[in-house]
Amino acid sequence: MSPAAKSTTKSTAATDAAADESVVENTAADKTAADKNTTTGKTSTTGKTAKPAKSTASASAAPHRTAGPGTVAFVGMGPGDPDLLTLRAAAELERADTVVVSRAHCPPGILTHCRPDAEILDTADADPVKLAARAAKAGRRVVRLFRGDPGLACHYAVEGGALAKAGVPFEVVPGVSSVTAVPGYAGIPLTDDATREVRVIDASEGGVDWERFAAPDTTLVILGAEGAVAEVAKGLVAAGRPDSTPAAMTSLGTTTEQETVVSTLARLAPDTKGMETPGLIVVGDVVNWRDKLSWFETKPLFGWRVLVPRTKEQAASLSDQLRGYGAVPDEVPTISVEPPRTPQQMDRAVKGLVTGRYEWVVFTSTNAVKAVREKFTDYGLDARAFAGLKVAAVGEQTAAALVEFGVVPDLTPSGEQSGEGLAREWPPYDEDLDPINRVLLPRADIATDVLIARLTELGWECEDVTAYRTVRAAPPPAPIREAIKGGGFDAVLFTSSSTVKNLIGIAGKPHNVTVIAVIGPQTAKTAEEYGLRVDVMAEKPSVSALAEALAEYGAKRRAAQIEAGDPLRKPSQMRRGARRRK
Repeated sequence: MSPAAKSTTKSTAATDAAADESVVENTAADKTAADKNTTTGKTSTTGKTAKPAKSTASASAAPHRTAGPGTVAFVGMGPGDPDLLTLRAAAELERADTVVVSRAHCPPGILTHCRPDAEILDTADADPVKLAARAAKAGRRVVRLFRGDPGLACHYAVEGGALAKAGVPFEVVPGVSSVTAVPGYAGIPLTDDATREVRVIDASEGGVDWERFAAPDTTLVILGAEGAVAEVAKGLVAAGRPDSTPAAMTSLGTTTEQETVVSTLARLAPDTKGMETPGLIVVGDVVNWRDKLSWFETKPLFGWRVLVPRTKEQAASLSDQLRGYGAVPDEVPTISVEPPRTPQQMDRAVKGLVTGRYEWVVFTSTNAVKAVREKFTDYGLDARAFAGLKVAAVGEQTAAALVEFGVVPDLTPSGEQSGEGLAREWPPYDEDLDPINRVLLPRADIATDVLIARLTELGWECEDVTAYRTVRAAPPPAPIREAIKGGGFDAVLFTSSSTVKNLIGIAGKPHNVTVIAVIGPQTAKTAEEYGLRVDVMAEKPSVSALAEALAEYGAKRRAAQIEAGDPLRKPSQMRRGARRRK
């Protein structure tokens, strides 16, 4: 029998299909909101039991107010890397009604821990003590955020004293301090077997008596000296420190823009000229450990700005993998997913699932999982409707989305994660073992027929149902378009031929200094047809392999620059007019 409802739009990139990234929803809910969890697990035909789907919290209620005065929590948010936020700090942000923070010094990602209805007040607009006190006296729970640790090189002492005088209760949540974190990220231990003492100096106000810090066997960590490096070095040398003493300066520490310059007191000022703030200086023999212990700035894609032409939801695990390599991913969707024009096909398919019409259900993307899950919600169904069915997933990410739903796939390709890879492992129809020979494939309107053709050859009757439509996304903001065409991105990852066509269509052609990485031969062919030079191709068609291939390329490129004695420069720094450092 011929497959039902085949899509007439065919893609030539069957071998380049990659598993979509699973959507992980982390919604911070108000304590008064009731959790909703209507999905339960299923037992598959292979005897595996799925975990229940995660509950989705209801919308946040109005800001919490107590009958009496509220409280203020002085919270340290770490030196820059949002992953260094402590568990206690994250919990305080989730409970906060009001957050007082300097937005200009707040690392991206910190405020994502806040409830959607939380009030964010910028210290640039008013005195932070007045902002915090006013909100607390109104019965609100207030978080006053400080960069690093509140008790070190911050104004916690002054602000806490003012709140105490005003009778506003407060507490302190210590944070990861830049004093230890930044040298740690720079590969510089503050103590070793020979150096056992560390002195911390806040030089932001000047007037430091450098003679107090002349001991040669002491490590100095100097804060707030970005604009006075020459004065710091001269003061230490005049106090008795040899001008050959190792010294290092790190700017934008713990972020992917971090830069460390190793020098001596004699050369520190000229060698660090032009470095960005905030900066931190380490003086002492411990600086010599950096050659062996540098781990952050030596990551293969450190500081690379990588364009990922997918939505944030689809790119979740891919972006995490890129960050692990030191990159800064920037997700730009090239397609938009919309419901099918006529929902009757999906309505009939869902009813067929419940009534036992199918033996197998095949999911070829996380979008398909999402479409079926939403249709189930419309009908008041949950994962139990899959009981007695066999479920296949095209790859690991689609399988993860199913498990999130409460369904454990019975078949996932062990090798190539694509329609062809799934087809190669598909069992033939056996009328003695399989009571029903129908297979349901809820897919996109532009899905290919490779999988259907193979299943039909094996004796299965396929029903190809349009679960969602894909259309070209709207153009990204002007700064993104300018970065794409002007060489602001170091690399772009193309996961299919359509991403090549759509990205160029909505944003323009990537600059010739941008590294072009593709998921497979067909995508490479399309890229070349559009005049792009392909630099990287994944060994197998999966987004994880693509990210790994780009990391290997970055590592080899870095090694070649070191061997040639060239300065370490990212691809974007190779374009005309790009900022260069000696």
